[in-house]
Amino acid sequence: MPASAAPITPEDRFVIGVDYGTLSGRALVVRVCDGAEFGTATHEYPHAVMDTVLAATGEKLPPEWALQVPADYVDVLKTAVPRAIAASGIDPAQVIGIGTDFTASTPLPVLADGTPLNEVPGLESRPHAYVKLWKHHAAQAQADRINELARTRGETWLPRYGGLISSEWEFAKGLQLLEEDPELYARMDHFVEAADWIVWQLTGSYVRNACTAGYKGILQDGAYPSREFLAALNPEFAGFAADKIAQEIGQLGERAGVLSEQAAAWTGLRAGIAVAVGNVDAHVTAPAAQAVEPGQMLAIMGTSTCHVMNATGITEVPGMCGVVDGGIVAGLYGYEAGQSGVGDIFAWYVNNQVPGRYHEEAAARGLSVHEYLTSLIQDQPVGGHGLIALDWHSGNRSVLVDHELSGTLIGATLATRAEEVYRALFEATAFGTRTIVETFAASGTPVTEFIAAGGLIKNPFLMQVYSDVLRMPVSTIVSDQGPALGSAIHAAVAAGAYPDVRAAGDAMGRLNKSAFTPNPDAADAYDLLFAEYTLLHDYFGRGGNDVMHRLKAMRRDALGGAGEFAGALAADQSEPSDPAESEVGS
Repeated sequence: MPASAAPITPEDRFVIGVDYGTLSGRALVVRVCDGAEFGTATHEYPHAVMDTVLAATGEKLPPEWALQVPADYVDVLKTAVPRAIAASGIDPAQVIGIGTDFTASTPLPVLADGTPLNEVPGLESRPHAYVKLWKHHAAQAQADRINELARTRGETWLPRYGGLISSEWEFAKGLQLLEEDPELYARMDHFVEAADWIVWQLTGSYVRNACTAGYKGILQDGAYPSREFLAALNPEFAGFAADKIAQEIGQLGERAGVLSEQAAAWTGLRAGIAVAVGNVDAHVTAPAAQAVEPGQMLAIMGTSTCHVMNATGITEVPGMCGVVDGGIVAGLYGYEAGQSGVGDIFAWYVNNQVPGRYHEEAAARGLSVHEYLTSLIQDQPVGGHGLIALDWHSGNRSVLVDHELSGTLIGATLATRAEEVYRALFEATAFGTRTIVETFAASGTPVTEFIAAGGLIKNPFLMQVYSDVLRMPVSTIVSDQGPALGSAIHAAVAAGAYPDVRAAGDAMGRLNKSAFTPNPDAADAYDLLFAEYTLLHDYFGRGGNDVMHRLKAMRRDALGGAGEFAGALAADQSEPSDPAESEVGS
């Protein structure tokens, strides 16, 4: 029980929030009346992320693939939820609802009854039968065709996504599935987001959530891209929207159904309690951070960063991930932008580039390598390293929407130290966020308050860098489990404990207001570095030099799909820590 929380009474009611991250799922027990957190547990996915080989066969996967096994998600319900309840000390009969959130877009092909195709006998060896994780970027060629055709035809939905559809989203991944495994595509009855599939497992019925449908499924004003548009991409793709992804839409905070007897047996909860409509990990966090008013930008900072913000109307923001009516809370337009790599970049650098002596010294001091590098560099004057980096190691989500871009470091010399590069990477991600904030402002949707959540907020130096770069105070969420708390808040609304998500967030969310404020001298110095970042950003990202695209193409050609070099590929794609548990903030 939290030290500051009132004791549990028999009259208290509780909800469960389950947050599905990139590498693990976390369950959280939350009291309905005040948002106090009483127990949590984590279950790591046994298969993690399959980005080099397919676990079932050992088959080598091509570059840019990222797959998961859906059964790992059910294991979270069977293990993390009962353990969280046990840790909380509550009576399971006091739980009135459960809510979930997921990474996105993370779709999987299933049969009509929800059976994943990888579980159909004889299909376990087919890579396209598995979940395509959000960071599966192998559909870039399909995304390029979607964008080109949409621009040529003047499709009215394209500006709602900043003028570009991402390779991470449903239509690009679905088109890739059709063109690379048409037989499997024909066997598929639904291409369902994992956020909805896990709710399906809890209730026995399939309800599509408004958040992923709008942001990842191109559902605007009640319609998907037309059959004619899809047929122009590929005649066999004409029915994708109507036949493979269209489904009853559930609004956020609504009840998707009730907990089935089977799911009750998995979780140890009572059958018949409310199950909330699914949601996305970033968007669900907004009420937990009390960041639902227009102009409040919430950055959920972990493996990647997702930026979400409400506004009263629709504005076309170049490179945004989307604007959806009710995409965060009812009655407002929810905007999304993001950075494909943040904590992933820091972890890649520590795991692959930092010399062994740093690891040894960190261990001797009882620190993580992230903490040790931070301690070495945090007092250096801004610009003292003479470096500038581009934070595109996992491509660029906003504002360029181009996953063929890659990371860059400028200014390294024989005197450059590991901790200096580490700081330059911190700063590059902050510059990427400033680019997003300034793009929103230039489009008539200004950011009036910046709020941060996620595992990376545990590093105070990183948060101070963001405050200085943005020239804005940075507020931080109180909870260490923002998405899980947000899911619990939605569960409370679905159970009828609050009239809407805003009211529930007011009662159950918590915020450290202006936890970090900008240092004027540091902000002035960062303005100069940001100007250099912008020059590089536009030169490499807006057609001044397409060398990154050419290098990606050369890499694919050299590897021949997967080829005998998959071992080397595994070495340079080692999986970092989960966003909510990143050592950067430990």
